[in-house]
Amino acid sequence: MQDHIGPWTSLANGHLSRDANGDEKTDYSRWRLVDREGRQSWRYLESDEENEKWPQTVYEKYFLGLDTGLPDLPNAQTPLQAAHDGVTFLSKLQLPSGQWASECTGPMFILPCVVIAWYVTDTPIPPAYAVEIRRYLFARQRVEDGGWGWHVEARSSAIGTALNYVVLRLLGASKDDPRLVKARGLLHSFGGAIYAPGIAKFWLCVLGVMKWECVNPFLPEFWLASDSDPTAPRKWYIHTRTNFTSMSYVWSKQWSYPGDSITQQLRTELYTQPYETIDFAAHRTSLAEVDNNYPKWWLVNLMNWLTVAVYIPFIRKRATVESAEQRVWELIKAEDKNTEYIGLSPISKAVNLIACYIHDGNDSGSVRAHRETMTQYFWMKSEGMACNLSDGIQVWDTSLAVQAIAAAGVAENPRFQHAVTRAHAFLEEHQLKENVQDQEKCYRWPRKGGWPFSTKYQGYMISECTGEGLRSVLQLQEMCRLDLPRRIPTDRLRDSVDCLLNLQNDTGGFGVYEKRQGSPNLAWLEMGEFAGKTMVTYDYVECTTAVVSALAWFSKFYPDYRTEEVETTRKRGVEFIKRSQKLDGGWYGAWGICFTYAGMFALEALALAGETYSTSESSRKGCEFLLSKQKDDGGWGESYLSFRKEEYIDHEDSQVVQTAWVCMGLMHAEYPDKEPVKRGLKLIMSRQQSKGQWLQEAFEGGVGDGVISYSNYKLYWPVRALAEYVRKFGNEEL
Repeated sequence: MQDHIGPWTSLANGHLSRDANGDEKTDYSRWRLVDREGRQSWRYLESDEENEKWPQTVYEKYFLGLDTGLPDLPNAQTPLQAAHDGVTFLSKLQLPSGQWASECTGPMFILPCVVIAWYVTDTPIPPAYAVEIRRYLFARQRVEDGGWGWHVEARSSAIGTALNYVVLRLLGASKDDPRLVKARGLLHSFGGAIYAPGIAKFWLCVLGVMKWECVNPFLPEFWLASDSDPTAPRKWYIHTRTNFTSMSYVWSKQWSYPGDSITQQLRTELYTQPYETIDFAAHRTSLAEVDNNYPKWWLVNLMNWLTVAVYIPFIRKRATVESAEQRVWELIKAEDKNTEYIGLSPISKAVNLIACYIHDGNDSGSVRAHRETMTQYFWMKSEGMACNLSDGIQVWDTSLAVQAIAAAGVAENPRFQHAVTRAHAFLEEHQLKENVQDQEKCYRWPRKGGWPFSTKYQGYMISECTGEGLRSVLQLQEMCRLDLPRRIPTDRLRDSVDCLLNLQNDTGGFGVYEKRQGSPNLAWLEMGEFAGKTMVTYDYVECTTAVVSALAWFSKFYPDYRTEEVETTRKRGVEFIKRSQKLDGGWYGAWGICFTYAGMFALEALALAGETYSTSESSRKGCEFLLSKQKDDGGWGESYLSFRKEEYIDHEDSQVVQTAWVCMGLMHAEYPDKEPVKRGLKLIMSRQQSKGQWLQEAFEGGVGDGVISYSNYKLYWPVRALAEYVRKFGNEEL
């Protein structure tokens, strides 16, 4: 095991101490966030000399929960002063490249994929990372039963408990640690690791602590199907097909880590009976009830049975297998090339690393490239080291931060002009200027003119990020009197519009990465088990509103470009938004919690189309719905459980971010009574801290029916809401 964790490079052995739980802890004053033209990764400085020469920044101290050293500000008396104080703090967190970095964590099954990939490919795990990953997993362990859920707020499950238990053991935690004894007992109560979902079984097989007979097949032959086939993988949701591609390669090779003393011990710890006596094939469909959130359709189970019982033993030919594996390998190589070995997600990247290790070898250039970029997914915080859902959200956060600063009216203020100029330069640099080479062959949607979630290096265009990126650039270039070193020229702004117009589905709505390729009936092939909506490219209210709003902004300044198409797209988008409204007046959001998030965006999009409270039944219903959820303290608080229930579920406490969202929605809709908004903003101002910031409350974002932390939301959405109030009603004391 020690061979898998890299050595310390100084005699101080990491300058470790013990935390309140008695676990090893690094010296937080030695962590630095490296920013290489937007690519971010955490580095631990063991050398005293290097630590002294490389002072810690305000943003690093803030992310780590240390004292930033910033001065206290006078208590704000007006919304404008509160907004300016918020911008003052936000500007201190900007990185050298001009972006804002942040945490984007939540799912608890992702980090294990990366650690297992490191382990089985003999990739030395940075020792400081190992220490802090252990701390994070113990911090997120559920005290009541010792387990982990599939996301940080979920009840304990087999997938979360099995995979995080394994990672802690791989990183040196003792099986006799009382916390692991408790976790092991819970896992056994589920029936052991053989009752974990399929993705967990896949990773346990890769590690060599489960036999491949226990895993439903990931056939690479799917990629030999004609593109006209209604079930062809190119028509699946992009994350599912990308993960499936590399997983099918590893599954087809039936590759497993050869084993060591730790994996031998894990074989005795993960199951309720001796490893040698387990009939793994009999447990291919075994699944703990707590993980069976989205039961597979009977036809999917039948297909899996026929594949295992008939196709593989009697029909599958070696020539077909080789052809399928070669096709999949070509897709893996294209993905690595097109994302500079970053990958679409940490899961696909982790499996791609293993595939390259199998195909190219330990010392190959592809394996080295994967190792060099893996740390871009990790995020260091006060409770340890977590794994982000992507390689960052740099473009997304920067776009929204720019809009907050512009809304506060300080973009031209000398105090903040440098920050705004650098942010514009970052957005200019990371607009996607070309399509992916051979995009049809590797099933990538046209991206020219778009913006990604993180950086141009990862390179996946996202509809929302393109919409908000375009809007931010227009605000800075057309509305603010700034001396910008490099304005984005008109032809590239038009490229952005072209990109957006090419994304609209036949419903009038917009998905995330691409236009829907397959039928909605692909949902019958759902295989997520613990998480749903994994097969179809769905339309989302918030994606649609981002595009519609961006096109509205563009038309103000460039009314003659593709005028008819822009107008038609906007109208169809607005109609989709109105059709998506529930009978009670709410809109369901998927990427933020939930009805408050989508409600803000929907009401703004309607207002930009001329539909407000006084003129639109849809706007009125939306406002009344949100007003009915206001709490006695003036705020709004919505639980992530709204995702699963698909109805508004109250959080026990008001949330600053959600309160800001609702206040903005009401103001966009021109709701005639400002008192509900004043009460909400008073709550926001009452929670502002002495440096101008707001504290972290409940997680803000969503994935599936789980949660994601967007840790900068609490810093710029309140500023937007306060500034909007000043614009509409003046800077009166609240």
